[in-house]
Amino acid sequence: MYAVIQTGGKQYKVAEGDFLKIEKLDVEEGKEVIFDSVLLINGDAGLSVGAPNIEGAKVTATVKSQGRHKKVHIIKFKRRKHHMKKMGHRQYYTEVVITGISA
Repeated sequence: MYAVIQTGGKQYKVAEGDFLKIEKLDVEEGKEVIFDSVLLINGDAGLSVGAPNIEGAKVTATVKSQGRHKKVHIIKFKRRKHHMKKMGHRQYYTEVVITGISA
């Protein structure tokens, strides 16, 4: 059984027991999170697709940790002008473990 959920402006295909790094949520470690925007569920009863969401469906997860991704380096360079600018960015994330999918 798997589902497709939407959180943080992105869509994720999840199954029970999966570990995900999603956009930062303001939830403490060890707490439970419920994702209500379920777009698709494929289970024993077959495939069900929402328009855009499936009513009454939810995916539960437990927050494992909070952290930051590796640094992404950005370089802006203009040739023959003696101009180069280096920047970096580290995005915050929340790591969750999917504990249940219910329709």
